[in-house]
Amino acid sequence: MTQFLRTLGLRLTGLLKIPLLASVRPSVAEWEEDRCVIRVPLRRWTRNHMDSMYFGALAIGADCAGGIMAVELIRLRKAKVSLIFKSFHAEFLKRPESDVFFICEEGARIRDLLDRVLASEQRLAEMIPVTAAVRGPDGDYEPVARFLLELSLKRSERGVI
Repeated sequence: MTQFLRTLGLRLTGLLKIPLLASVRPSVAEWEEDRCVIRVPLRRWTRNHMDSMYFGALAIGADCAGGIMAVELIRLRKAKVSLIFKSFHAEFLKRPESDVFFICEEGARIRDLLDRVLASEQRLAEMIPVTAAVRGPDGDYEPVARFLLELSLKRSERGVI
């Protein structure tokens, strides 16, 4: 699946199920087997009174980066698994004054969690780190925040999201 189709799916999920997600207009900037990068543009709807990204928009970006890999893995396996975040911790390092990229490199950890959930009747959780960064003058990512999301999965008749 291409980044365009993943972005389309993410935005459709927002429009149909999570309108607040749609309001920040996230897009998939990079996708690899164990890594994804979600971009949230700095614009009127995501900007605060200090002309930096509002912390609510940062939380939505971290949610997207931590959740999209799990959703994709669940759908690939055609598994019926419910997904929630049980806890959320944030450390803000500096003001993000441009588009923010949310980096999750935990595909292997999420796959392992899904394997354990599918073999169990229990709700299981794993802490998933996500880094928020802006592009520096050299094109490298400069961290502006770190998040730790507790991803919780359980087999369910309802399925994902």
